Amino acid sequence: MTNSPKKRSLVDLATDAADAAAMVGDFPLVPLRPISPGGRQETPQERDTRLRALLAGSLTQADGLSAKELFDEHAAGAGGLTYNDFLILPGYINFPASKVSLDSYITKRIRIKTPFLSSPMDTVTETQMAIHMALNGGLGVIHHNCSVSEQAEMVRQVKKFENGFITDPLCLKPSDTVHKVLEIKKQFGFCGIPITADGKMGSKLLGMVTRRDIDFLQGSKDENKLVSEVMTTELTTAKQGISYSEAQKILRQSKKGKLPIVDSNFNLTALLARSDLIKTRDYPWASTSARQLLVAAAISTHEEDKARLEALVKAGLDIIVLDSSQGNSLFQIEMIQFIKKTYPSLEVIAGNVVTIEQARNLIEAGADALRVGMGSGSICITQEVMACGRPQGTAVYQVAQFARQFGVPVIADGGIANVGHIVKAVALGASGVMMGSLLAGTAESPGEYFYDEGKRLKKYRGMGSLDAMEKGDAAGKRYFSEGDKIKVAQGVVGAVVDKGSVKKFLSYLVTGVQHGLQDIGVTSLEEFKDKVTCGDVRFQKRSASAQLEGGVHGLHSYEKRLFS
Repeated sequence: MTNSPKKRSLVDLATDAADAAAMVGDFPLVPLRPISPGGRQETPQERDTRLRALLAGSLTQADGLSAKELFDEHAAGAGGLTYNDFLILPGYINFPASKVSLDSYITKRIRIKTPFLSSPMDTVTETQMAIHMALNGGLGVIHHNCSVSEQAEMVRQVKKFENGFITDPLCLKPSDTVHKVLEIKKQFGFCGIPITADGKMGSKLLGMVTRRDIDFLQGSKDENKLVSEVMTTELTTAKQGISYSEAQKILRQSKKGKLPIVDSNFNLTALLARSDLIKTRDYPWASTSARQLLVAAAISTHEEDKARLEALVKAGLDIIVLDSSQGNSLFQIEMIQFIKKTYPSLEVIAGNVVTIEQARNLIEAGADALRVGMGSGSICITQEVMACGRPQGTAVYQVAQFARQFGVPVIADGGIANVGHIVKAVALGASGVMMGSLLAGTAESPGEYFYDEGKRLKKYRGMGSLDAMEKGDAAGKRYFSEGDKIKVAQGVVGAVVDKGSVKKFLSYLVTGVQHGLQDIGVTSLEEFKDKVTCGDVRFQKRSASAQLEGGVHGLHSYEKRLFS
């Protein structure tokens, strides 16, 4: 016996027909609405029109929080935030990441291609780090845990690394010996030396001694030869007054190592080096002023540091960084005023600060930028030992919002552990980020590599560590403890993993930040900060479990390679 199909009522059939009619159009899963109580339903076409208008109109409620809401310290459950405590919500992408500009003012008057600064620590920034930071669009800040002459020499080496027209080249006279040329090569690394009548600039050019002239000279007999016997006299020269671009063109065509610039009497007035042309080609983002690399250096706020400052300025310093863990002091205010009066063209980065009140005092004194952070660095224990400081995210946001009213850039110093932290620091108003541990393992940082359990490491220490205090007095001055009988450490000594060359590492940071800004939907750092201020860029707080979810999890093991 077979079951006959159940007959369906006319109501069921009508309902099926209505459902089938509704399953057309662009939004078939959205039920049709009644036009009026007890009246007819909207047609699929009317539903589609209603929903398209909804999509085209303004959203009634934005996702997430504005920066102001995120850092509202009077809201229920509010507290200080670090970079890991929040995320930035994605925006709209209509441009490639390569179009994102990272240009940023790091002081009132100095703009560089990337917002990256190396920290003035004796395991982070000396000559090589400062040179390569500047070549790659950033800025190196040379530490002061050394003698005045050592620090000034480091500044001098950075300034002489790249030149436009060299107006004070090292010259020799015809009666000088090859031995002197070899000594210059050993000390300075070059041997393309002009030979003038009296061995000075401004006198008649007689020839050039180049590497090719001395490569095969050996033994004491050869070293005693006069440079007049070995120098090249057939020279390619350019007339005084030639433009830099024209001089470059002549030097490229001549394929020589140096191009002497002479006046109408053939007196030497300047020199152009081929090596500088190569640097210009290879490092288009280089931070320069008057065709020399930009360099910054740190000093403390003690009276004797005025002599150190004078030596640094004579060496060619561009920016001075006042290095203090707590910058809101009479000593720093008086030092800023002294610098502005004595060296009015020298840019001053003051700090460190974490509150609006601290920032106000230093801006009023004349600071050109502020360094923000207290106890947030990976090797810093100030918050633990002194019970003083502020979570870095909150500190950067509050100080930056205040300083922006006066056009004073803010540099986030401490707590930068990855690319995401850089993006977040900029979102909170920072014009630059100062990095210590992130750069300490690179080849250009001071110190030697060593191995521990198969890993290649470099020593890294806080300037408040006892280790740093024992090396020099800069650490004690920074923490106002140089006169203490018992030293209280505010930093530790550790080690960081080898990161290779800083050139490749900075390229990784640049690309990472560009992609971060692309995801957020902004094409420059200035646009980013503007959209944060007006509330267009939105944020989301992260719970502890959300932070865990956002990292690597659920794996038995993994390899974390950041770039290739």
